[in-house]
Amino acid sequence: MTPSADPSAPATRHGRRLKLLAVTACPTGIAHTYMAAEKLTQAAEALGHDIKVETQGSIGAENELTDNDVSRADGIIVAADKDVDLSRFVGKRLLVVGVAEGIHHPERLIERVMAAPVHEGDGGGMGADGGGVGSRGGPGVLGPGLGAGRGTVYKALMNGVSYMIPFVVVGGLLIAVSLALGGHPRPDGGLVIPDGTFWKHVNDIGVIGFTLMVPILSGYIAYAIGDRPALVPGMIGGWIANTGALYDSKSGAGFIGAIVTGFLAGYLVLWIKRIRVPRFVRPIMPIIVIPVVATSVLGLFFIYVLGRPIAWVFEHLTGWLDGLTGASAALLGVLLGLMIAFDMGGPVNKTAFLFGAGLVSKNPEIMGMCAAAIPVPPLGQGLATLLRRGMFSEQERETGLAALFMGFFGITEGAIPFAAARPARVIPANMLGGAVAGAIAGLASVGDSVPHGGPIVAVLGAVSGVAMFFVAIGVGMVATALTTVTLMAVGRGERAGSAEGGTGAGAVAVPVARTGGVGGAAPGAADVLSGYLTARTVRLDLAAVRKEAAIRELAEVLAGTGQVRDVDALVTAALAREELGTTGLGEEIAIPHAKTDAVTAPVVGFARSAEGIEWGALDGSKARLIFMIAVPEALAGDEHLRILALLARKLLDPGFRERLLDAEGEGAVLGVLAEVR
Repeated sequence: MTPSADPSAPATRHGRRLKLLAVTACPTGIAHTYMAAEKLTQAAEALGHDIKVETQGSIGAENELTDNDVSRADGIIVAADKDVDLSRFVGKRLLVVGVAEGIHHPERLIERVMAAPVHEGDGGGMGADGGGVGSRGGPGVLGPGLGAGRGTVYKALMNGVSYMIPFVVVGGLLIAVSLALGGHPRPDGGLVIPDGTFWKHVNDIGVIGFTLMVPILSGYIAYAIGDRPALVPGMIGGWIANTGALYDSKSGAGFIGAIVTGFLAGYLVLWIKRIRVPRFVRPIMPIIVIPVVATSVLGLFFIYVLGRPIAWVFEHLTGWLDGLTGASAALLGVLLGLMIAFDMGGPVNKTAFLFGAGLVSKNPEIMGMCAAAIPVPPLGQGLATLLRRGMFSEQERETGLAALFMGFFGITEGAIPFAAARPARVIPANMLGGAVAGAIAGLASVGDSVPHGGPIVAVLGAVSGVAMFFVAIGVGMVATALTTVTLMAVGRGERAGSAEGGTGAGAVAVPVARTGGVGGAAPGAADVLSGYLTARTVRLDLAAVRKEAAIRELAEVLAGTGQVRDVDALVTAALAREELGTTGLGEEIAIPHAKTDAVTAPVVGFARSAEGIEWGALDGSKARLIFMIAVPEALAGDEHLRILALLARKLLDPGFRERLLDAEGEGAVLGVLAEVR
């Protein structure tokens, strides 16, 4: 590759081959992301230019742009309707537009990019047209364009939690290992590690990781809101919040204070970014001015204004928890167990976990209740597959063995596949077992000195009251397993994938035959889109003539699989997605889709409309080929999204679309769709 041209030079495209980069992304990351990438690639090849496109879909970033790619690029196109980090493109010509522009006008974008302004890295993210999405501080998903809305707050909090968890796990397990292998018993029943020993050093490393979790939580909440300039004030603010000595407190504000400083830092940085400054100051704003000002203001504000009230609340909460014994402790254990088991790694689970982790050094009994409940869902579901093997498919039985392993190491998410397949039966069973385990651990005053759960922490010596800890887990596990199989036995059609067959309500759709046809399908057609699309989800002549009616008709088609719990809720979710931007992709294609727990497993429907339906596509074409995709929230980022990306790319082939329109009969349609690989 040749070096990039001087970005300040006049725009030119004649006489040389341009080296272009692009990023495509849509809010749900399923169809538009990959359609835009494919269109930009085709347009660049037709115009004689080189292009590399990074897609930021629901399965994560693919074909990522490297620093070397950026340094050699002549221009960069960002076609996105969601948050994209633009800071890596400083000094390059940058054009930012919506993802639909990438689908419908790729040649125009390639023409315009060499006349786009040079990105100066001042926190703005506007392209030449002044539209599109911004940087993390711009009007993107987490930017001020949405304000401090519920979705913004949740996403920022989960961003902080996701970065914090590795520090919690590494620090906590290193502490547990060092206590187990290098600790000596104390008269009070605890363990002490002699100074200067190898295991003392291992323990110190673990303490460092454990200590860093609070500023990491704060820093990455701030980063999600205000981008890189917010990272430093967020982390330092979190450290201040956790260091009570800075504001005359015996104990710091802990993770509650870190959440407060994270949001304050993020929105403070956004406010500073809006201040107009002289042009010569802009280059140093994100690396000097904003971090210094935001850190100083936030730190002093917390020390003099917020620190003591937050610490007071936290200290009194700790005192109240310290006083919980007997029945009170059991009730708290029930509550924490219910929360831990409810969404298995989701926000309710994380709230309970953070509560226990924040008090682990002051009241380890709280973490003991959480630690007993954490492994119950995967262990209980794994045990259920062993108790009643005939109720589960072979694949589910294999998943059950994996769930047992994950449960041992305290990974609650091991139960998600079972909950996604039959939530009405599995989630209540999980919650019952979690509540029982938490209550027993609370009554027995089981303590856990590290922020982690499962039998592994007891094996490593971090649990006091080991016998009752295992009793709590065992009773909870059995309660979950027995409740699961009982509810499955009384439920109609719940023998999903058993030897007798059937994919009853709530079960994962399993193709009935892989060597023969389904409803007249060609051999192998049952494997279309991993079995998510079958003869039952194909309608060759759609009756609806309007988009809303078409979505409802397709939702009713999907309901015939037994995977839809609530047709109305599915329709509502799909229409809500349409409000974010039409799923009419042009070329007579529409792909309405929804992430919703109105479905119990991923399912895909296909329909043809003879006259076409107005779907709002920018090219003005009516949709004749319509795919409807519905996935549970818990599985929204699974492998099926990669297959859906292949579908979006395949639909760009005019020959494929023509064969799909001309195919006669469900079997022929499935045979054409089997080309999607």
